[in-house]
Amino acid sequence: MNVKRVLETLGGDYVVIDASGHILGRLSSVIAKRLLSGERIVVVNAEKAVITGDKSAIFEKYKVKYDRGSKEKGPYFPKHPEKIFKRTVRGMLPWDSRRGREAYRRLRVFIGIPEELKDKSFQKVENAMLEKVSKTEKFVFLEEVSKHLGWAK
Repeated sequence: MNVKRVLETLGGDYVVIDASGHILGRLSSVIAKRLLSGERIVVVNAEKAVITGDKSAIFEKYKVKYDRGSKEKGPYFPKHPEKIFKRTVRGMLPWDSRRGREAYRRLRVFIGIPEELKDKSFQKVENAMLEKVSKTEKFVFLEEVSKHLGWAK
């Protein structure tokens, strides 16, 4: 993937958020809100986002989503961690309206940290951090869920 070109299509100033150690749902809702207000957001380390809950239950839930429908007609659910992340944010946007679709176009998600973004400063969302918010010790990384669905790195 040509990261430089992808970032050029985003245009203008953008905020870079490091997803490692963040709870997927909480971070996605904050990002969706900020996208709707007009911000351009780039997310790095998407595979290190965390989903809280029992490991086997999470795997089963995502496997059911992935297996739903048919190969010909869909609905299709992604395997890749960055695409699962984007899909989670998309579910929190008003997708049926023009406003929601335009907000979604202002989001870019990457696995790891691309070379072009190494010198940028990354933001953390304090009210979405695992150690700040959650009292549970049961969680799964998004990368593990992707591998369970059949994603080969």
